[in-house]
Amino acid sequence: MIRTAALALLLTSAALPALAQVPASQAATPLPAPTSLPQALPPIPAPQDRDYPGVIGIRVDLTDLDHKVIRVRQTIPVSAGRLVLQYPKFLPGNHADTGPIQLISGVTVTGNGRRIEWVRDTVDPHAFHLDIPAGVNSIEVAFEWLTQPDNSTWRVVMTPEMVNLQWEKALLYPAGYNHSRITFAPSVVLPSGWQYGVALDTVSRDGDVATFAPISLEHLADSPMFAGAHYRRVDIDPGGRSPVHLNLVGDTAASVNITPEWVAKYESLVDQADRLFGARHYDRYEFLLGLTAKMGGIGLEHHRSSENTAAPDYFSSAAPSYGARGLLPHEYVHSWNGKFRRPSDEYVQNFNVPTQNTLMWVYEGQTEYWGDVLTPRSGLGTVEEAVVNLAEVAGFYDNQPGRQWRALQDTTNHNLLGYRTTNPWPSWMRGTGDYYREALLIWLDADTLIREATNNRKSLDDFARAFYGVEDGVWEARPYTFEDVVSHLNAVHPYDWATFLRDRLDAVGSGAAAPLAGIERAGWRLTYVDELTPLEKRMNGGWGGDFQYSLGFSLAGNRIGGVRWGGPAFEQGLGAGWELVAVGDRVGSAEALRAAVTAAKTGPDPIVLVVRRGEEFRTLSFDYHGGLRYPRLVRIEGTRDRLADIFAPRRR
Repeated sequence: MIRTAALALLLTSAALPALAQVPASQAATPLPAPTSLPQALPPIPAPQDRDYPGVIGIRVDLTDLDHKVIRVRQTIPVSAGRLVLQYPKFLPGNHADTGPIQLISGVTVTGNGRRIEWVRDTVDPHAFHLDIPAGVNSIEVAFEWLTQPDNSTWRVVMTPEMVNLQWEKALLYPAGYNHSRITFAPSVVLPSGWQYGVALDTVSRDGDVATFAPISLEHLADSPMFAGAHYRRVDIDPGGRSPVHLNLVGDTAASVNITPEWVAKYESLVDQADRLFGARHYDRYEFLLGLTAKMGGIGLEHHRSSENTAAPDYFSSAAPSYGARGLLPHEYVHSWNGKFRRPSDEYVQNFNVPTQNTLMWVYEGQTEYWGDVLTPRSGLGTVEEAVVNLAEVAGFYDNQPGRQWRALQDTTNHNLLGYRTTNPWPSWMRGTGDYYREALLIWLDADTLIREATNNRKSLDDFARAFYGVEDGVWEARPYTFEDVVSHLNAVHPYDWATFLRDRLDAVGSGAAAPLAGIERAGWRLTYVDELTPLEKRMNGGWGGDFQYSLGFSLAGNRIGGVRWGGPAFEQGLGAGWELVAVGDRVGSAEALRAAVTAAKTGPDPIVLVVRRGEEFRTLSFDYHGGLRYPRLVRIEGTRDRLADIFAPRRR
């Protein structure tokens, strides 16, 4: 206050002349150095492979549904001296520094009943420095996780009917130790009468307090909970060698009513995964499935469980979306690929060591492939649906201009550049989906190459069994490298797999075509049609406004979006924010535009559109005569249908 007042006085009009009279030599004299500087914080201890002494107690209170606040209390054994507590930063499955430290509040530390002050690290705000006084053997740490009321910034994890507890967002842990060497004793306080699904072992349930067996921080953070007022648990591997359950929470009691037909499909999923991999890497597996329109959507893998959501009417709908039916197969495969076999540069010592994502085209890409294979093999989808889904993927990458400058390998850095941030030009920027779906095409290419070269005696299934199906029952991670992947492919079928993979991962420019060879080797060819079948319309719910492969944009109502970089609409100056006002002399609509594109296919006249952005109107003329174009796979006469082979259920 004194310095501010003095400065204000100095700059009044009365003081200005005096200021102007200061000689230049004096004005240029630097200010004297301060007599003291703030004491520098010590470095955050690097993780060491040693046990943290003692067990950390943690109790998470999930009862404040009105405010959507999760309250945490921890008891941490300590000794006198410096201590750094860290909040997880690099979250598994996010492949980026996404720990929501911004939502952590009220951090309070006490020892022997007296408050101990903390100082946040000025370089890494996920770290809290403390000086533990002599005589203090344990500290109490309390804080809140302020979960969000809507999905605008952060995903909703609390509703009046359910909570998704992700432990890694609700704890602090001591720096200087590998997370596998820190033991937690967890418990939760549940809203009255609620039940829960979790891969932890329940030791006791006393009223609404559930206590779990001690577990390492590594595995605690990998064991989320779904809890709710409407809950049902289904055994989907009766008599199996390790329990597998489907844990359902719903917005309503009706949401969790699963029919025997649905149960049979998920039982088949477990069976087909066993036949594919030949081993299990969990002592138990808990599918967590929220049937909700209120909680934020999620599909997130864990070693012994997975977090998933679907629409509240998922089990009662006549035709749930194919993507929703394929979600659990994808996340289940991650128990083998990504969790048991884990890329070596993601196998870090704790959650505050930066991750690298160079093998995401295996971690996510091959998982996407096996998830799409297990969906029809299990009966969660049909072979016809799987072919239509593959056509959509192939069409997208057949028309993606972004590979002209950005290799698929570089997209593995996408989450590190900003976790799933808004991407206004996805066809040009590329992004997260590419190391899932374009990589899927690469693995189809590899699978069909092996099948063709071995006269169908071997396939990528053999790779899966050899690479993932080892050490049955072990659920500690086994890291892998690029060279490991190549070596195991060569063991199935000798080939120059390193070049095969690098050519597809690193290609850019005019020679970087979509990897569609696997589709043709499977006996199919990508083509484009102007009319969709009822199945194609059902699976592409936005087909009526889909002009991606004709005029190069999509319509949602009358709003133009998804403009393809370099396409006809892009060349006309269109981008986000434009509305379709008129098509020729008709009011603008998807139906009118489809009619105009169809008419232009057989006539010389251009397609005339009137568009608007705010107060600006434009009249655009498209000299386009290619008609409507939707991707479709068609059979190549006289060839073996290897897609049918791949999607067929395994009999042994």
